[in-house]
Amino acid sequence: MTRAMKDSGIEWIGEIPKDWKLPKVKQLFSIGRGRVISQLDLEDTGYPVYSSQTKNNGCLGYISTYDFDRSQLTWTTDGANAGTVFLREGKHNCTNVCGTLTPKNDENSLLYLKYALEYIVIYHKRADINGFKIMNNEMAEIKVTLPSMPEQQKIADFLDEKCSHIDSVLEKVRASIDEYKQLKQSVITQAVTKGIRPNRPMKDSGIEWIGEIPANWKVYPLKYLVDIPITDGTHNTPTYTDKENGSPFLSSKDITSGHIDWSSIKYITKELHEQLQKEVAPKRNDILLAKNGTTGIGALVEEDIVFDIYVTLALIRPNQSIVLPKFLLYLINSSLCKIQYDKHLIGIGVPNLHLNIINNVKVIITDAKDEQQEIVSYLDEKCSEIDKIIAKKEQLIEELETYKKSLIYEYITGKKEVK
Repeated sequence: MTRAMKDSGIEWIGEIPKDWKLPKVKQLFSIGRGRVISQLDLEDTGYPVYSSQTKNNGCLGYISTYDFDRSQLTWTTDGANAGTVFLREGKHNCTNVCGTLTPKNDENSLLYLKYALEYIVIYHKRADINGFKIMNNEMAEIKVTLPSMPEQQKIADFLDEKCSHIDSVLEKVRASIDEYKQLKQSVITQAVTKGIRPNRPMKDSGIEWIGEIPANWKVYPLKYLVDIPITDGTHNTPTYTDKENGSPFLSSKDITSGHIDWSSIKYITKELHEQLQKEVAPKRNDILLAKNGTTGIGALVEEDIVFDIYVTLALIRPNQSIVLPKFLLYLINSSLCKIQYDKHLIGIGVPNLHLNIINNVKVIITDAKDEQQEIVSYLDEKCSEIDKIIAKKEQLIEELETYKKSLIYEYITGKKEVK
């Protein structure tokens, strides 16, 4: 028998069963926030510290004390994962980029509300220069679909079983992707520190984790390989405009997997653009390095596009008399540089990299342009092969996540009923 439905009045929810309620989050929860916890305070054992990340269930590390000893929901307030909802239990801590939702009573299933918010909250996050945001006052006003407690429990148990299976498959696919990414990193690092020509004289690089390098190669601080001093974009957060009336404006979130993603960039006024161009004017063959967010990832400007950059990006203009731009990009994205970046990252919420660190990163190059080009051609081919495998696995992840989202939607809106 088909149950009676009503319009929820919310576009992404649609119709819900007639007897379901639509309370606001603030009616169900006391809303709080975590606190600043320094990376230096973290230990290998103790009580978990949950942050904005999603890997390891959001656990960043451990400390000897705890701020919470209760079951509650948390959500990520800032960054790429903003809006991600977790169920936390027992003694734990949260950083300042986690909002906390403590139930006001025991009349509802926390597990059900976790699934309901997991679907609904995503539609409420707003774009921000470092990704997205959803703050406490915004979370408070979100409406949640709420059936009776017995039905909440049935839906929660059903979704937990189904989603746990999907998550298990997703975990395996992501682990496989990580292995291929590590393989790609290894191939790049090997080529840009050892070369690809066999049987050649070698010498000690003076860098512990690199060991020997070709005898005719040299070690330089990055600042010696650039045409102009390494700089960053504007430190002032701009006002955005639409595409038709504005100029492209890139931040670190637009740098992904060594490429510029032009699909979701923001735009600023032409007046502000003209002002910023006097300070920093990126051009073709420049390298943009993410200083914040996706820290340490570089991308090559491959097109003649006029645009501006935010402070979260550093601009590196290769001295083309010494080094090919693409070769320098591979160097910057290698483990050689990443290990050095990671030693100096600052901040626990959104780590950042200072220009001074970037300037003094040690890189290894051959002055021979023909050898640089050989290595670039070799890496282009090898990395393309690995990228194709990764792309197929990422497509599978996208399909599984879409299916999971659809499954949650159908049951937390009552369009399907657990029998």
